[in-house]
Amino acid sequence: MIEAHDYRIASTSNGYENLLRNKNVNDASNTGQDNIVLFVHGATYGSTSTFDYPVDGTSWMDHTATQGFDTWCLDLLGYGGSDRPVEMDEPTTDNPPLVDTAHAIAEVAQAIDFILAKRLSTRVSLIGYSWGTAICGAYAGMHPDRVKRLVLSGALWVERGTTPRGIVADLGAYRNVDAHSAMARWGVGLSDSEFEEIVDSRLVKKWCEDVIQCDPKANNTSPPMLRAPSGVLKDFAHCSKSGEPWYDPSLIEAPTQIVVAEYDRETTPEQGRAVFGKLNNAIEKRMTVIGSGTHSLLLERNRQALFEVVASFLSVR
Repeated sequence: MIEAHDYRIASTSNGYENLLRNKNVNDASNTGQDNIVLFVHGATYGSTSTFDYPVDGTSWMDHTATQGFDTWCLDLLGYGGSDRPVEMDEPTTDNPPLVDTAHAIAEVAQAIDFILAKRLSTRVSLIGYSWGTAICGAYAGMHPDRVKRLVLSGALWVERGTTPRGIVADLGAYRNVDAHSAMARWGVGLSDSEFEEIVDSRLVKKWCEDVIQCDPKANNTSPPMLRAPSGVLKDFAHCSKSGEPWYDPSLIEAPTQIVVAEYDRETTPEQGRAVFGKLNNAIEKRMTVIGSGTHSLLLERNRQALFEVVASFLSVR
């Protein structure tokens, strides 16, 4: 039986709290164990709405927990079940972009400190998804002694002149997302028949409607809207304009697994290969491309292939 616990931990922004969720099976949380895994989400939706969203009764977190891992996921400030900064109650143009990558790295560091203190352990394995790959990759480079293994699921890499796919917004404090735009973004570039082969359209509709409701003020508008901080877009624009790297993969020492879906139009296989080529100091590096999947592979028919690749990598001693 899977045990689940939610913790409210302090954000690095004073006065706010973030949601940190833990799942484990058969007392996998024994203190001092070297089996801790932390999931970190992408640019738009929180961890609890992605990694812990059950499809056919099981989420990616559930699967990881049943493999014997002490499994955690973090909702960054402004996402999922975490607090919304007061600026998100004001017009988006009234404030600068919220929760950029530097802020996110600090919040991940704070969550890791909490987990390691609670478990009397010294290191974790990290699974970053999309923007979360830049967050986790940067953290792993900064704290090599604290990262056992690193998974980059949809490895984000931005070259000069790159434009974001599926996310269009002015650089205000946050952006608004409705279920219709979420559905359109999911299947970009695929015909209706190709999309239906990859994922049940009924699941797509339900997930998109459910994820919008994670925002406590979603129903204040018609249609309901989810507010997502825009800091990630500020960082994207900076890297695209300047050509500066989002982070330095060559600083990563932990064994690293890159995994990406064949039809991912946002964090493409080409981006994954670019990151792979820069992992010059990783003890080990692997890259896997999984067919018949999109950027949202973790919720699609072929999700088990993703789960098994990652679980196998994390299990290596």
